[in-house]
Amino acid sequence: MTNQLITNYLTNLNKRFITGISREHAYRGDLQSLLETLLPDVLVTNEPARIDCGSPDYILTKKDIPIGYIEAKDIGKPLKSKEYKEQFERYRKSLSNLVITDYIQFRFYREGELVTEIEIAEIDNKNNIKPLPENFQHFADLITDFSSQVSQSIKSPTKLSVMMAGKARLLANIIENALNSDIENEDNSTLKDQMEAFKNILIHDITNSQFADVYAQTIAYGMFAARLHDDSLSTFSRQEAAELIPKSNPFLRKLFQYIAGIDLDYRIQWIVDALADIFRATDIKAILNNFGKATRQQDPMIHFYETFLAEYDPNLRKSRGVWYTPEPVVKFIVRAVDDILKTDFKLPSGLADTSKTKLAIDSQVRDGRTKSGFKQFEKEVHKVQILDPAAGTGTFLAETIKHIYSNNFRGIEGAWSDYVEQDLIPRINGFEILMASYSMAHLKLELLLYETGYRPIKQQRLNVYLTNSLEEAHPDTGTLFASWLSKEASDANHIKRDNPVMVVMGNPPYSISSINKGDWIQKLIQDYKKGLNERKINLDDDYIKFIRYGQEFVQRNGEGVLAYISNNSFLDGLTHRQMRKSLLDCFDKIYILDLHGSKNRKETAADGGNDENVFDIQQGVSINIFVKTLGSKDLAEVYHHDLVGRRQEKYYSLDNLSINQIKWKKLNCISPEYFFVPKNLELREQYTEGFGINELFKEYSSGIQTKRDKVCISFTNKELNHVKEDFLNIETSELINKYLNRPEFFGGIFI
Repeated sequence: MTNQLITNYLTNLNKRFITGISREHAYRGDLQSLLETLLPDVLVTNEPARIDCGSPDYILTKKDIPIGYIEAKDIGKPLKSKEYKEQFERYRKSLSNLVITDYIQFRFYREGELVTEIEIAEIDNKNNIKPLPENFQHFADLITDFSSQVSQSIKSPTKLSVMMAGKARLLANIIENALNSDIENEDNSTLKDQMEAFKNILIHDITNSQFADVYAQTIAYGMFAARLHDDSLSTFSRQEAAELIPKSNPFLRKLFQYIAGIDLDYRIQWIVDALADIFRATDIKAILNNFGKATRQQDPMIHFYETFLAEYDPNLRKSRGVWYTPEPVVKFIVRAVDDILKTDFKLPSGLADTSKTKLAIDSQVRDGRTKSGFKQFEKEVHKVQILDPAAGTGTFLAETIKHIYSNNFRGIEGAWSDYVEQDLIPRINGFEILMASYSMAHLKLELLLYETGYRPIKQQRLNVYLTNSLEEAHPDTGTLFASWLSKEASDANHIKRDNPVMVVMGNPPYSISSINKGDWIQKLIQDYKKGLNERKINLDDDYIKFIRYGQEFVQRNGEGVLAYISNNSFLDGLTHRQMRKSLLDCFDKIYILDLHGSKNRKETAADGGNDENVFDIQQGVSINIFVKTLGSKDLAEVYHHDLVGRRQEKYYSLDNLSINQIKWKKLNCISPEYFFVPKNLELREQYTEGFGINELFKEYSSGIQTKRDKVCISFTNKELNHVKEDFLNIETSELINKYLNRPEFFGGIFI
């Protein structure tokens, strides 16, 4: 019977093939019929609209669980064709049980590796499909085995992150294709509506590709969060995920109610279900526990996320400046802020302070008698409001909670839950623009509070918001998705506009080619550019915008602390002189703990040994703490200290030193440069008696420069020809991996 079924299948193929006009879609029904007959307990789905968006041609499901995927190409065209390479690689990395076929040759892949291949026919010299009956039974056995694959239990964190990343990458590709199709054909869809809402409210310059990225990552990590809260390990689905998302994250909970519902776009439903299938085979609690032990880190989730992001898209990590902040750095900054609050602001409890202040808040009712034009009401809020404007996965906020708990509630744990609810959650604020990081931040803070013994009496959201810190809030555009985003933006805007933020701290992104060019932040950053008269002003890096942003909060509050670890180029950059002057005018004290580590400057330790960065980046960094108290008018006092040497030595110092134990050197910041590093200016007067080189030459220019020397310049013809041949012959994606993603070729700063 099997032989006859396959013979009939090949006969039907041949009838279409010999016409010379049939293409791959013409044979799809024949293969579907064959598979449904050979596999009676398996549902074989073939949906052309979904295929056009980047899905495999056939999805095999059993009891609503995806068990395999088949991608079919035209008869007679080699499956090893260069044209198919990118698509096949994407599918192999994303789909654990896959068949690639041209309807007569079948290649079976498991976990991305070719397991076996078989031909049931060949094209003869008369251009007919000639059956190979000796292979029929083996083919039927292979197809049966293919449909019987069950995902084995996933126990490796690396395996889980790679599988998650593969599915998320495929999901992003399908979403982007679906959006492009909807726009091109002027079709309406929930995906298109959500994209427009996201663009109008959150990131107004986002592209279809970028939206697809953040959406896919959010679904992946929403599932991750849901599965972590799941006590029934034997079952899991997108419907179950919607019930498991914590109520402390209302945006993600609402999004997953859509993901679980009947309105989910059918073009992405299959891959979302496939993602759920991965988590059904995973005990995330056990994986995170084991991962933490293996990496000897106290925060295994963050390292897991970094592994995921590196697999998902390393370039996205670079473009958004997404890097994990080492624990010694975070702990030092949190301890330093706590000490400063106690000493400079006379708050004995430091970060744990519960004192309150009253504010006049604008209502929505107009009133011409007030300065703002709106009727005001009085609101009592906590004085020590804490904000991480680039919260990422919540590392600084989590450490703040740990520090408060360890130093104030050991031995009186019974008071912790009430304190968290009344005096901690209302003061801890974070903004994050990447939805996956935002989801992870919520997840981490929820787990941390639970582990410290907090049990909520009332359900209240954590004040970590999905928003662009450097953008003002945008209005609601009317759709359901827009209303969720608008609520996030509106709630975040209350903090941006109304809350008396006293502490701003974190690790702002370093992104030289910043995409944050909104009018609001561009207007603020003009303070750093006044009177420079430079042809090239390097002041558009995101870290500089975040420093200006934090400065604005402290200025508006009248007092406070701004504490960042950041790129250290602003300490002595010539075009940063007005930035330094602005900071001197605003603050009373400035502490610069210069961690160095610049590969570009080829810095070394005092003993001539290697000076290593605390991050895996080329640009040097510094911890910068700016302090402003009420009533100060003079220029700030600047205190500087160098920390050079090997990375572990720097970590040790940061772990064991407090801000009061460091031997600070007080700097004399002299106009017009106001350097934030020690400078020997003994010969300054003698130097300035001479004339400038711009006075000597008629034309003022930086002269001839070479770029990307490691690629464009070689010492032998053989080396240069090798590079030339690569650019002529290999695929763009391979070129990017070989050259663009390697900093030694471009001198790039992967930040």
